Amino acid sequence: MRASRSSLAWLIAALLLLGLAAPSAGAAPWIGVSGNQLVDQDGEVVRLLGVNRAGPEYGCVEEGKIFDGPTDWASIKAMKSWKINSVRVPLNESCWLGINGVDPGLSGPVYRAAIREYVSGLERAGLYVILDLHWAAPRFGLATGLIPLPDAEHAPAFWSSVAAEYREDRGVIFDLYNEPHDVTWECWSAACTSYDSYFGAYPSVGLPELLAVVRATGAQQPVMLGGLDWASDPRGWLAHMPADPAHALVASNHTYEFTACERSCRKALANIARRVPVVTGELGETDCSHRYIDPYMRWADRHGISYLAWTWDAGGRWTCVEGTALIDNYDGHPTPYGIGFREHLRRLAAG
Repeated sequence: MRASRSSLAWLIAALLLLGLAAPSAGAAPWIGVSGNQLVDQDGEVVRLLGVNRAGPEYGCVEEGKIFDGPTDWASIKAMKSWKINSVRVPLNESCWLGINGVDPGLSGPVYRAAIREYVSGLERAGLYVILDLHWAAPRFGLATGLIPLPDAEHAPAFWSSVAAEYREDRGVIFDLYNEPHDVTWECWSAACTSYDSYFGAYPSVGLPELLAVVRATGAQQPVMLGGLDWASDPRGWLAHMPADPAHALVASNHTYEFTACERSCRKALANIARRVPVVTGELGETDCSHRYIDPYMRWADRHGISYLAWTWDAGGRWTCVEGTALIDNYDGHPTPYGIGFREHLRRLAAG
């Protein structure tokens, strides 16, 4: 029997309330850079307040799946209930490119299509998305961890592919490399030889070269660049900031309670934030509480700095006891650590 328009509307509304249907696409998210601020299409200031969605960086090479947990509308709705406006999605270089022996059923076109579907779902919910090169590997190695800098053999091809696929999608931000570590600013800035404990010496690529690769595709989205020491140390960032023809650079940092550089790094971040937008791509603590993140969020709020908590994962690789899991189920029930983050965002939204 053909339903009337009113009955169809009622059915769709009911399904949305139950979390069984995704909303129809509205105005697509759009984000850019104006001076030292992230802005939307109307020029209104945007501060990214969100979560990391761990899984796509390791599932395809270690667990026989692409995502760690659900990616349907109900799971996105649970994230939205925390008053977030953004999600960082970590990616695996080997899986995206389909190289170096990764399972073809979990890589290449299959992996890229799964990521695209998830990004589209997040954007339909009005969320901005950060795509991050998280795990990479040189030569014929499989990307199963964090090497010091992106490898020269595959990272340019990775970013050329990602940027070309998403260049028309202005709800997306590119995070060039998760956590540079055990390198100098000179190596961060240009091609050099890096050393990894597993792969040994390998040719790495500087972040300015990857920026050029992204811009060569025509992509104009904001691009995040993290500093040294696992992205915790930004003190040389301004001195090594590359030229960007799109004028859309974003400084990125990661911070946890075990971060060695605190006072001087925060001073550097505040100084950078006067020049370009700053996004704390990873914020967290490993003691299953929120004693560290609470004062950091208040400090970041005062300086207009964005932040995304690590990580939205329930019972997979990440738990509150052994790491920084925000939730203990995918309905969005918070861990003790997650309570602090969720309630802070809710207070900001209410205020």
